[in-house]
Amino acid sequence: MKIKSLISVLGFIYALTACEGSAQKDTDYTIYHSRIIEAEELISQENYQAALTQYEDLFADYDFTFLRDYKIAAQISFLIGDKEKGLLYLKKAIANGWEWMELKEQKFLNQHLLAADWKSIEDQYEDLHGQFLNRVDASLRARVRAMFEKDQELAYEAYIIEDEQEQERFIAENFPKHSEAQIAKLLEILETKGYPGEYLIGNDFWVSTILSHHNSQGLEYVRTDTLFDFIKPKLKQYLKLGYISPYEIALPEDWKGSILSEGEDSPYGYLVPPNASNISQINKARRAIGLRSVELRNQLIVIEAKTGMSLYLPDWVEGKIEVQEN
Repeated sequence: MKIKSLISVLGFIYALTACEGSAQKDTDYTIYHSRIIEAEELISQENYQAALTQYEDLFADYDFTFLRDYKIAAQISFLIGDKEKGLLYLKKAIANGWEWMELKEQKFLNQHLLAADWKSIEDQYEDLHGQFLNRVDASLRARVRAMFEKDQELAYEAYIIEDEQEQERFIAENFPKHSEAQIAKLLEILETKGYPGEYLIGNDFWVSTILSHHNSQGLEYVRTDTLFDFIKPKLKQYLKLGYISPYEIALPEDWKGSILSEGEDSPYGYLVPPNASNISQINKARRAIGLRSVELRNQLIVIEAKTGMSLYLPDWVEGKIEVQEN
C-alpha cells in the first residue's frame, strides 16, 4: 500500500494533537541501551557486583526503567547475597508490570526466597501491581490488545490451512487489507500518543508482532510495500525517547529482511543465522539500535546455564546464535 492517502489525514491529526508522552522527550534512551550492554559485558565476565552498580547508576539517571532490567538487577542481587536489594528490585519490577504467575514460575527466585518472603511479596502484590495499572494508558492498552488479538485470529486461520498453495492464497486475499487497516490505526496512535510499547501500555510485543505479520506476507507484497518504510523513522524516534525497546525494532526488520532475501539473510541475525561474511554487518546493525553483539548474547547464554538466572534474551531463537560457515 502507498502512504499518500494516509499522510494528509495524519498530518491534520498531528497538528491538532501534541504527543502526550512528553515526559520522555528530553532523555536519550540510545545511551540507556548502550549502558545496558556495558552491564551485560560485566555479567558475561562474572563481575556481578560491578554489573549491579551499573544498573543502579542507570536507574538513578532515568525516570523510566524497562521491566527486563529490574528483573535482572533483582536476580544479580540475590546471586551476590544481597537479599534486601534483591527484594527491592523485585518489587520495583512488580510495580513495572511483572505478573504474579511469571514470578512464581521463575526457578531462580524460588531458590533464593523463603515461604515467608513469598507471603510478604503476595501481601504487597496488589498495591504494587496497582502502581503499574495507574501508570499505563488503560484505554490505549485495551485498544492495542484488541488489534493484536484480531491479528492473531487471522494468523491462526492461515496457520491451520495445511495445503501450502491454499495457505498462500488465503494470505494474499485476506492479509493486505487487514494489515493495512492495522497500520493505519498504528500510524494514528504514533502521531497522537507515541509508540504503544512498554512505556505507554506496559506491553512490548503486541505491536512488534503486528508489524512482523505485516512484513511476512510474501515476497511480492513486501517488495512493493511502503508503509513499513514510512513507519521506520518514527520507530527510531521513539527508540530514542524510551517508548520502544531495540527488540521491538529488530523483529519486524528481521522478518522483512528474511522475506526480501528469500530466507538467505536477516539484518539482526535472529531469523536467519549470521555467517562469517555478514557477522560484522549484523553486529553493526545491532549496535546502532542498542542490541548486544551476537558474541555477547552467546556468552550470556553460558552465564544463564551456569547461574540459573534468566537474562530475558529474545527467545525467537533458542540458546546460542550459531555463526554459519560461508
